[in-house]
Amino acid sequence: MDSGSIAFVIICAALVFFMTPGLSYFYGGLVRRKNAVNTMFASVVTIGIGIVMWVLFGYSLAFGPDHGGVIGDFSWIGLSDVSKTEPYMDGHVIPNLVFCLFQMMFAVITPALITGAVAGRMRFKSLVIFLVFWSIVVYYPMAHMVWADGGFLAKIGSVDFAGGNVVHISSGVSALVLCMLLGRRYDLTRANYKIHNIPFVAMGAFILLFGWFGFNAGSALTTTEDSNGLAAHAFVTTAVSAAAAMLSWMICDVIANKKPTFVGASTGLVAGLVGITPGAGFVPIWAALIIGLTTSPICYFMISFVKKKLGYDDALDAFGCHGIGGIWGGICTGLFCEVSINDLGQGNGLFFGDTKLFLMQLASIGITIVVSVVGTFICYFLTKLLSGGRIRVTEQEERVGLDRTEHGEAAYPSFNGLD
Repeated sequence: MDSGSIAFVIICAALVFFMTPGLSYFYGGLVRRKNAVNTMFASVVTIGIGIVMWVLFGYSLAFGPDHGGVIGDFSWIGLSDVSKTEPYMDGHVIPNLVFCLFQMMFAVITPALITGAVAGRMRFKSLVIFLVFWSIVVYYPMAHMVWADGGFLAKIGSVDFAGGNVVHISSGVSALVLCMLLGRRYDLTRANYKIHNIPFVAMGAFILLFGWFGFNAGSALTTTEDSNGLAAHAFVTTAVSAAAAMLSWMICDVIANKKPTFVGASTGLVAGLVGITPGAGFVPIWAALIIGLTTSPICYFMISFVKKKLGYDDALDAFGCHGIGGIWGGICTGLFCEVSINDLGQGNGLFFGDTKLFLMQLASIGITIVVSVVGTFICYFLTKLLSGGRIRVTEQEERVGLDRTEHGEAAYPSFNGLD
């Protein structure tokens, strides 16, 4: 065991934890003021359910002894026999318990990403039930297939450094399916939806950026010399992609609307972070620049044009940013992966003349989409069953706002104007 790496990963775990409150500010600022509390609460409730489930059985299912390359078992229920001195797998220089702690924070924030798609129209009780089922049916198997010892997607030769498949594609695709199953907000085509707090959006985005350095750099899991500076490399590619994506989103805003916007720049920043996540420790720094510059225009096009054309109501663009950004990032990893950067890679990318990794990246993305779609349908109908058939709030409750109808609270209790 390496004491420096242990300290490093614990600090990174704390940074990843801080991303969930950051997400609540980002999402909370984007909605109308009458739904601000509900939207922020929906993000951070995963701190409670995610950590408790992870300790009780989640870590065992996600990373316990392998069964068919798809799921673990209950050998480590309640974190029994999770060693404080021995590594999770050969090659790790941190104890199993520290690896568990780091992965726990991913299990917290991933389901929270889904909540943005259904903001303003899903009963809070039903949302909590759905997130519990989704973690079991979708997240734990995906984490096992990609990162666990014996995982199926790792075996076929795909790579995912910090969560392109596990975090972003799975949550983004599930968000799209869930918002379509729920249906659109009742006045989506009639009301003028305005972002109620732009400083919240920006603050949330920059908290996410701060935490994302732990998210990506921490996924190196080591600071020892034999890591060849992998954590530092992932840190740099993360910063470069985020910065480039921020600028390219601003350019999209100027082209489309003649003015750059703070919300657009903040969204582009997040899109660039999503895009680099699967390849942060696999692609060269110059490739991170390309990933950042291209991710924002692709996400911008999906959010500004495709969503309107198809008519689905992804309220805060969880699919447009995380789903599409994660898919593009996974493809780019297959294009630009370089073995000399990380010998855990499964070969060079298509740009360097190899085809296997690129094809396996496409296969892993396809499998993730299928698991997410099927899993979301299962979770939705289980949730509907336990919710007595009522998952959505009523039209009147939606008009009043979910802050008051679901929680009896208000973000701005002295405000009495129209919303």
